[in-house]
Amino acid sequence: MNLIEKIKQLREETGISISECKKALEEAKGDLEKAKEILQQKWQIFAEKKKERETKTGIIEAYVHSNKKIGVILELYCESDFVAKHEEFQKLAHELCLQVAAIPPEEQPLLEQNWIKDETKKIKDLINEYIAKFGEKIEVGKVYRCQI
Repeated sequence: MNLIEKIKQLREETGISISECKKALEEAKGDLEKAKEILQQKWQIFAEKKKERETKTGIIEAYVHSNKKIGVILELYCESDFVAKHEEFQKLAHELCLQVAAIPPEEQPLLEQNWIKDETKKIKDLINEYIAKFGEKIEVGKVYRCQI
């Protein structure tokens, strides 16, 4: 696989800009897995810098499982309406609802749970990826889970 194909794959998997993917691949000397680790470290540092910022808006996402026995309502906050209305932000909210439906936060804090779609990532890592994508602070508000 050539460099351009690796950049494209890394971009598709992470959603991070092409230039950042290229830098990470160059630093990793073409190793795709190492480049992912480099980007993940950058996401964490980037998210740390955003912690002091205020989240002023967001969305409420709801999910009812197909068996109609589990339901989730979740608040997800960000800094601007632009991000709140973005399809990717709304996708994140939905993914978090699916996570809560699968594993109740009472069993383990939501942010510390392994993501059900990729056990190598914790939910806090997933959120940090979106913080890096949007350049805004993102935080989970109240989470309600009902089960019959």
